[in-house]
Amino acid sequence: MPPARVRSRRPRATAAAAALSLTVLPTALVAAGAAPAAADSVGLPVVRSVLAEDDTCVEASEVKARSEPWTLGALGAARARPLSQGAGQTVAVVDTGVGESAPALSGRVTAIGDAGEDCVGHGTFAAGLIAATPGGAGGPAGLAPEARILAVRGADERGGSTVAQVAAGIRTAADEGASVIYVAAALADGRAELTKAVAYAGGKDALVVAPLAPDALPRDAKPAAWYWPAAAPGAIGVTDYGPDGQRPVNAPVVGGADLAAPGDAVVSIGPEGSGHFIGYGASFAAAHVAGAAAQVRARHPKLSAADTARRLTEAAYPASPPRLDPYAALTAVLTDEKGTVPRTERAEVPPPPAEEPRTRALIAAGVGGGVVLLVAAGAVVIPRGRARDWRPAGS
Repeated sequence: MPPARVRSRRPRATAAAAALSLTVLPTALVAAGAAPAAADSVGLPVVRSVLAEDDTCVEASEVKARSEPWTLGALGAARARPLSQGAGQTVAVVDTGVGESAPALSGRVTAIGDAGEDCVGHGTFAAGLIAATPGGAGGPAGLAPEARILAVRGADERGGSTVAQVAAGIRTAADEGASVIYVAAALADGRAELTKAVAYAGGKDALVVAPLAPDALPRDAKPAAWYWPAAAPGAIGVTDYGPDGQRPVNAPVVGGADLAAPGDAVVSIGPEGSGHFIGYGASFAAAHVAGAAAQVRARHPKLSAADTARRLTEAAYPASPPRLDPYAALTAVLTDEKGTVPRTERAEVPPPPAEEPRTRALIAAGVGGGVVLLVAAGAVVIPRGRARDWRPAGS
């Protein structure tokens, strides 16, 4: 069955990268209602999650974003990256594939099967948000540019996903040793199978990160109450916000997010060439969280997947839902973390003094005291005796 047509939340190719250089607070909050700064007038092609029946594979973008995307400022990437860039971590991208020839990921992509090809471009775009190398002329970059990407197919070549594909992708990623597993799909069914897949990944100490809801819905469709695998225990379910700090217009509304991250007007790479694309959706917010998870696991290698999830959520900026703060996740000391217990120094009791020296000292002190008393008595008696011519009293 061909994939259903979806409605995009933005025009297909006229979206200007107006939000590229938006300055925001390091806490990832911006003033409500603030308009994106129109510093870049270059129109970037829009990446999609599913191709329509008559669409061809995505072509390389011929335009580049020259300014830093608003997302990097919102996430405080400049403060977090000096502490950790995800070295030694492997992030699985369970999506439409990841272009192995993408320059910003050169030499760091390992593909399972045919996942090294990405006709849709969605998987490569997400991988760029996780681990793209910063460009010398500005533009987008990943939070963990030293992490490796494991490309695992979680969709067909046109972007359509099934429960079996996603569950198999999660299990394969866990078996291949990924420490973080990013899943692009948000499926309204498959609760039992996807819950088991997330639990399987947890048993391999891999953290699953997934969007709370799809990027877009079929026409006239209403959001489901829950989407999987994000709703599975052990997974981090992520929702999105835009440059103004608000949920995007027409975005599917689903409650219960563990974290929120930038997902509106997001800029990243394509499967070929050095040009850039712009995208919208909770799936890209989840990619930012996956990148931050790689940073945390690299800086704190002894943390388990569950402890990493806890650090990301509890150190997040306090909002509803909490907003991803990579720097805080890397540096925070959580209230019930066990510190080093001070070692009490052993008390040393001196040995009792020797009896012989003590006895000699007492004798010497007694003799000395007696001599002093005799001298004092003589000082009183002798003058009186001389004064009386040594005669007895009364004579």
